[in-house]
Amino acid sequence: MGTVYKRLGAVASTGTIGTADTLYTVPAATATVVSTITICNTSASAATFSIAISTTTSFVAAGYIVYQASIAGNDTVGLTFGATLDATNKYLLCSASAATVSFSVFGSEIT
Repeated sequence: MGTVYKRLGAVASTGTIGTADTLYTVPAATATVVSTITICNTSASAATFSIAISTTTSFVAAGYIVYQASIAGNDTVGLTFGATLDATNKYLLCSASAATVSFSVFGSEIT
């Protein structure tokens, strides 16, 4: 098995809280460890954001990691943890209340 450490994905929010944007999808025959997610708000106005792990490309209540948390204007939040994703729970989803909020995810893929 090989392990590759990298930025797994990045996405700018559509600006509609509750509308799922796919931040990362686990490739076939791969397991993934998510180490850090950064959330950046480039606006001077505060916004809210949500992050979830799901078996589909839609939010499911049981999959939320963060639910409508606040991020101040011109701020960046880093979440560090060891979430694991596999072929079952393979979608990392995000949304924000403003299109000025972007997400990046870092971690490792194991094949």
